[in-house]
Formats: sequence, structure tokens, C-alpha cells
Amino acid sequence: MSSGKFEKMEKDFSSEVDALLAQIEQSIKAGQITEALEALLSMEKQTRSAADLASTTRILVHAVIVCYTAKDWKRLNETVVLLSKKHGQLKQAVTKMVQQAMEYLDCTPDQETMLALLDTLRTVTEGKIYLEVERAHLTRRLSKVKEDEGKISEAADILQELQVETFGSMEKREKTEFILEQMRLCLLNKDYIRTLIISRKINPSFFKIPENEDLKLRFYNLMVDHALHENEYLNICKYYREIYSTKAVESDETDRKTVLEKILIFIILAPYDHEQSDLLHRIMEDKHLSSCELYHQLAKTFTQHEIMRWPMIETHYGPQLVNTDIFKTGTQDGLKRWEALHSRVIEHNIRVIAKYYTRITISRLTELLDLSSESTEEFLSNLVVSKTVFARIDRPSGVVSFVPPRDSPTVLTEWTHDVNKLLGLIEQTTHLIAKEEMVHKIAQAM
Repeated sequence: MSSGKFEKMEKDFSSEVDALLAQIEQSIKAGQITEALEALLSMEKQTRSAADLASTTRILVHAVIVCYTAKDWKRLNETVVLLSKKHGQLKQAVTKMVQQAMEYLDCTPDQETMLALLDTLRTVTEGKIYLEVERAHLTRRLSKVKEDEGKISEAADILQELQVETFGSMEKREKTEFILEQMRLCLLNKDYIRTLIISRKINPSFFKIPENEDLKLRFYNLMVDHALHENEYLNICKYYREIYSTKAVESDETDRKTVLEKILIFIILAPYDHEQSDLLHRIMEDKHLSSCELYHQLAKTFTQHEIMRWPMIETHYGPQLVNTDIFKTGTQDGLKRWEALHSRVIEHNIRVIAKYYTRITISRLTELLDLSSESTEEFLSNLVVSKTVFARIDRPSGVVSFVPPRDSPTVLTEWTHDVNKLLGLIEQTTHLIAKEEMVHKIAQAM
């Protein structure tokens, strides 16, 4: 009942309903639609009052069928609303009636009629927990209609009305599909902040179930699209690694190679930090790297403590890289990522120089980096600010120092450690000398 309590059936109207439905069939054939509906409504009042769920359900469903058979779409809408508003109407009966009416959405003669029926069903299901799944299906369909009309913003707003993660009667897989559709429309609408918020409604552990692998691919591809807009290269690499770990990609050599190439490129493009360095070294242990040799060689250069000259990188790797979607020539995004690659090469070279040099002239540093003095100072300053390297520039003398200053306690501690170490070596040497002398004396005595 509408109160949410179960009531005991007072009377079974099954035989009366059977007779009535047989009579209704004759009325329909005779074209007496109004009389048939009046008879159904009269019987519906009795079955509802007696809490006869089975008979009430049959009547409500048959009332919808009668309207559909007559192709009277206006009356169908009115009948659905009327029956759903009856006092004390049985929830299960309303659910069956709505489900029956939903089957006719694909049978409407035109778009206007379909939208009218869709609007009626959405009105009936609004605010009813027991119809939340049906409302979700209707809302998704309306959103699809708006999307097909090119109204992406309106379609996204319609779909976001529902918080399906709170629906207790909806299966987890269906919830995830609905949330993925919300994410897709938000991306089409260029609402990237909302996309990220919605994505957090999905628990990644859900994708560990093998049956959900198709949803996993959809989710991480959407996350890649979001991260590409935000230039979050490290996250893109992580998302592609999740895609790479699926059976569908692992079993297809072409897809596996393509995804692995993107993993290598985006881990290179990611700004250097401990997480990026650790992930790069773990990726380099992949047994399938031999299938993408050029990308493997490029990534390997970032793990070696050797300077990479940018002209050499352009000559050796440029022709193939600029033909990929990531560095596509003539596109703004492709140019931006190519500049990011140049920056990563320069930053790598500065880290290598800081490892081998204590002091270096600015002129020599610019020569090694193939940059102007202004650009060299800018890159060096950025790495100092991010605490990737330590450096101090002496502009009057034109020298860069990579040795951090040490305070008195640090110097004194190091000196004490060195002295203790020296004394330990002296003591050990004295002991060895004394041992040799004793051995020598014993040998002479014998």
C-alpha cells in the first residue's frame, strides 16, 4: 500500500477478473474502448480495496494494453497518471503498469508522442523509491534523445538529476554503467570538474571482477580523456597501465603494443619526482618492451646518468613521434606535448650535470643544454624551486654552484665522523702490525 505497510488480502477476485478480461476483449474488438476502461476502473477499485495484488496488477496492466491497442496515446497517458494516483494504490501493481507502458516507447508513431509518454512516465515515477530503477531508465532515455538533438548540456543536466549510487534496488553494474554515462556526457559538455567528482563515485576495486572488464576499459578511457585536458601526464600513464592490465588488451598484440607505447611516452612527459622515477623504472622491467624498441630506447635514456642532446633526440626520435596522435604535427595539443618533451630532456640534463659538477660556468651550461642563457636560467630556477636540484648562480662571475652550503654543526659532525674513522683505521693498522711482529718472532724462534 502507499503507506508502505503490507495488508492481508481480504478477497480473491481472480475469477471475476478472468471473466472481466474476457469481456474486455470483446469490447475492444467492437471498438468500445471507453466502456472497457470504465469496466476495468470499476473492478480496480474493488481489488484495490480488498488488497488483491495479483488482480489489481492484471487490471492496471490490461488498462495500459487497452489504450495501446486502440493507439490512443493521449488516453494512455491519462490512464497511467489516473491509476497511479489512486488512494492506497498497490506499489507492485504500479510498478508493473509502468514497466508495461515503458515497452511502448519504441512503438510510438512519432517523436512528439514518444516524448509525451516519456514525460508522463517520468512524472509518475518521480519521488517514488520503488520506481527508482524505472525512473533511471526513463531519464537515461530522455538524455539520449536530447543528445541526439545536439543538446549536450541539457542531456548532461538531465542525467545528473539522479544520484544512482544511493539506489538500493539497482544492481552495482547498472549503477556503474549509469555513472559512466554521466561522465561521458560531462566530458562532451566540457565540464571537467564535475567529471572528476562523478568519477569518485566508482570504487576501482569493482573492476577487479573479470565480468566487469568492459566497464573498466570504458572508465579508464574516460579518465584518460579528462587527464589529457588537464595535462596530468603521470595520471594518464597510470590509467593506461590499468588498461594495459586487462585481458582484452593483453591478449591482443596490436592493442598491447599501442597501449605500452602510450605508457612509455606519458611517463616520460610527466614531471620528474620520486613517484615518476619509481614508476619509470618499474615500467622498464616489462617483458614486452622489445615490441616497441624505439620508445624503449627513448625511455631508457631517461634512466641513465648521461646528457641527451636535444638536436640528437629530434633527429633520431622526432620523425616517428610527430606522426603519433600524442605529438601530431599542426595541432595545439601536439605542439604543447612536444615542448613538454623538450623540457623533460633539459631537466634530465640539468640533473645529470648537477650530479657530476660542483661548479660550472653559465656559458658552458648553456652549451651543454643547447639553450640561450635566459632559458637556461629559467629552467634551472624552476628545478631549484621544485627542490629537484640545489643551485646558486653567481652572476658577476658567471658561475653556477651545485654544492649546498653547510652550517657549522654539519661540518663539525662530518669532521668528528672522519676523525673517528681515521682513529679506527689507525687502531686496526696497529693491531695488524703487532700481529705480524708476533708471527715473525715465533717463526724466528722455531
